[in-house]
Amino acid sequence: MIQITPRIEASKFMTFASPLLAILLTLIFGSILFTVLDKDPLEAMHLLLIAPLSDAYNISEMLVKMGPLLLCAVGLSLCYRANLWNIGAEGQLLMGALGGSAVALQFVDSEAWFALPLTLIAGIISGMIWAAIPTLLKLKFNSNLILTTIMFNYIALYMLLWGVHGPLRDPEGFGFPESAIFSDATLLPLLSEDGRVHIGILFAILLSIFAAFVLAKSHLGFQIRVFGADEPAAKYAGFNHKKLTWCVMLFAGALAGLAGVSEVAGPIGQLVPGISPGYGYSAIIVAYLGRLHPLGALLSATFMAVLYMGGDLAQIEMGIPIAVVGMFQGVLLFFLLACDFFIHYRLTFTSYSQYKH
Repeated sequence: MIQITPRIEASKFMTFASPLLAILLTLIFGSILFTVLDKDPLEAMHLLLIAPLSDAYNISEMLVKMGPLLLCAVGLSLCYRANLWNIGAEGQLLMGALGGSAVALQFVDSEAWFALPLTLIAGIISGMIWAAIPTLLKLKFNSNLILTTIMFNYIALYMLLWGVHGPLRDPEGFGFPESAIFSDATLLPLLSEDGRVHIGILFAILLSIFAAFVLAKSHLGFQIRVFGADEPAAKYAGFNHKKLTWCVMLFAGALAGLAGVSEVAGPIGQLVPGISPGYGYSAIIVAYLGRLHPLGALLSATFMAVLYMGGDLAQIEMGIPIAVVGMFQGVLLFFLLACDFFIHYRLTFTSYSQYKH
């Protein structure tokens, strides 16, 4: 018989080493997969992991993908540390893009200095509102936060599709489902003239540092850590669970909304149906790979952005399906969870007679 028994104490070394082990196992799995697909595994791995960092343009494109991943992952990290299983970053990102676009389109023929701040604020508030609804349902009716946030992702997607096919569609766009091009007054400034990377990446990095400071040094961060470690003890200590839930969920919604509006006001420059290749879902993996810490998310978001960029290059250069990147992400999460399981539990083998006794 196989029995699962908890370990007395988890290995601190393996707690931090398990993401690296999960990445290594994922690369081994990928090499086998590429061999089965009759592709050179060394060339494929080079395109996936090395080529995105090979020149300034590829690095700038990698940073463009890193921004929304990092923003969403930082918010999710704080949620998960507080035992709030928010799966709605994707929907909050889409609503941030939709709300920000609705404001940006009011300034298509304007060069007002306040156009960009209003656009960003609208995106942030839209993300917060979208996070507030499932939060209210949880606190008032004890609904399952996982289910409601997932369902709201799909509602947000169809609201965005309604927007680009309806009231926000460009009347001079020949019927294509996209908005008008935003004016320069509502576009985020570029960091370099040779690429598309914009100041949104600076927002993401600074906010990750801010979230790390809050988690480590503030009373709110202490409450988050206590609730995550022992919820009954936190309630016994008098910590307000409802207040904490509102703070963490609204902060996560604000970051996801900022990620969404930064996409439409940054590299895209208009509202289109495919503004996100699944950043909100990938951010869940980024958060776990970063050990649910904002600074850890900074490193894991970089890795995931390299993987996104490498997937595009592998598709162009070797004809590898882009779905392979999604599979890589799933396998990476599987190995990460498996490593974490063995950090906290061990398998013991006993004979049937011992088990019966």
